[in-house]
Amino acid sequence: MTDLFGGAATYYARYRSDHGDEAVECLARAFGPDGVVLDLGCGPGTVAIPLAGRVRAVLAVDPDEEMLAEGRRLAEGAAGDIRWIRGDSTALRALPPFDHVVMGRSFHWMDRRAVLADLDALLPPHGAVALVGPVREEGDPPWEAVVRPVRAAFGLNESGLDKERAPGSFQATGEHHDEVLAGSPFGRVESARFERRVSMDVDALVGLQLSFSYSAPARLGDRLAAFTDEVRRALLADRPSGVWEERRTTEVLIARRP
Repeated sequence: MTDLFGGAATYYARYRSDHGDEAVECLARAFGPDGVVLDLGCGPGTVAIPLAGRVRAVLAVDPDEEMLAEGRRLAEGAAGDIRWIRGDSTALRALPPFDHVVMGRSFHWMDRRAVLADLDALLPPHGAVALVGPVREEGDPPWEAVVRPVRAAFGLNESGLDKERAPGSFQATGEHHDEVLAGSPFGRVESARFERRVSMDVDALVGLQLSFSYSAPARLGDRLAAFTDEVRRALLADRPSGVWEERRTTEVLIARRP
């Protein structure tokens, strides 16, 4: 699945929201200052970069070299020890040793039960598995109803990614992460939630569309300019102010063995 986000790395880094300082601090407390943390599916370092200064080291692993390159660029001058590694969830045993693992917007793509079984074999007794991202019950952002018809007109939707869905992924099963964790070796789960308000202008929302797997630049090809022009037109027609606000809740799940 190395081409899921073809051409999206710079848009992902610039327009995808981070998880917020409170969520990163929650992770840091769970891992401790001496922990070596695997950030599996790290993207451009959304978690790895702010976390690195709070733990001993981060192994930032992703199958997409563009994402890793963007992460290396963003991490220049940042605090902490980050090792950028090309890899994925099917080859965990080939990685250097680690004490804990965190996954942001990546776990839903994986064969989740298989990954947790591998982590049970690899993590030390005190090791934690952490997930960070939107809450289970979060609805669509306010701009989604405006952009969805544009994606449909361009034939862009998640069903087009069926061949790239791993068995056991959220997309394949519809089973939520908390249910998967509850039935795994890491069944002792603690949750923390952090809420904030976010404002986005039209430029940011157009760029955000290019960060998604189903509308990444590689999928659009020579239709890229036409797509972005149409998204911009639809957004401004719906909200001439060009500013959209939403309330976002980030959940951190810390899962350990009973």
